[in-house]
Amino acid sequence: MSAGRAAGLVLGVAADAVLADPRRGHPVAAFGKVASTAEKLLHRDRRAAGVVHTVVLAGGTAALGVIVERLSRRVPVAHALVTGVVTWAVLGGTSLAGEGTAMARTLESGDLDAARGRLGHLCGRQAEGLDEQELARATVESVAENTSDAVVAPLVWGAVAGIPGLVGYRAVNTLDAMVGNRGTRYRNFGWASARLDDIVNLVPSRLAAALASLGAPVVGGSAADARRTWWRDASAHPSPNAGQIEAAFAGALGIRLGGRTVYGHAAESRPVLGDGRATEVGDVARSVELSRVIGYASGGLAAGAALLAGFRRERRRRR
Repeated sequence: MSAGRAAGLVLGVAADAVLADPRRGHPVAAFGKVASTAEKLLHRDRRAAGVVHTVVLAGGTAALGVIVERLSRRVPVAHALVTGVVTWAVLGGTSLAGEGTAMARTLESGDLDAARGRLGHLCGRQAEGLDEQELARATVESVAENTSDAVVAPLVWGAVAGIPGLVGYRAVNTLDAMVGNRGTRYRNFGWASARLDDIVNLVPSRLAAALASLGAPVVGGSAADARRTWWRDASAHPSPNAGQIEAAFAGALGIRLGGRTVYGHAAESRPVLGDGRATEVGDVARSVELSRVIGYASGGLAAGAALLAGFRRERRRRR
């Protein structure tokens, strides 16, 4: 099973690199529709209702993954192929890089109106009135956070728990995006999804930050500076996980991130991460390059970890 899981993770990373996200019938979009329907039925302004919503949707998705895993692993080749397809479906690395690259080109062309329109493809921030530097900063921060959430974390959970880990993680992360914000409607109902997302990203976010630090020289940065900035500034961020990767990106790119950030439901004044220069348009392309490096590295580590875990299980079985 471990060889099939490892092979599937590698196949999924390769498929994402070549094909990006499925253009039609994306499973995550289908899950989102189911989640929206469930929300209409279950929504109450109480945490208990949100717990039920999260358990039903995330738990149900993980349970479906368990069934698929058990059925497919009877045939090793089928297990590898199914794991590869599921990995491809839940990863978002190439699509993220494509959006970041498109934003970089738009900013370089000087078309700020078009750039403000594109920002919504990356995050839920309010883009109206943002200047070139602010758009560049928002993009780098979004590329950093999504590298952890949409690339590293799925691979970590795929290595640990196979297909159930892949689909279960994506369900949790999608629910957090849908109901985990701090707006009035979801302050109580979205609490469970937001907290569960924090928990499942604790390890992946720190691995992503470590890989960003190691990859800093690829984008002209210093691994030591990236590590120092990560360790010093990450805890200042309001998110226990986003702060890890954003601080590491700031150090790796030699820039400052953070500051005033406006969402539809509220405005936040975030602490500054890093002690370099202000973010510039050219840093967007560099952040995309760093994101790619982290994605390929995490794919290799996930496959290696799956193999190693399998060898250890086999060793214990033979004793």
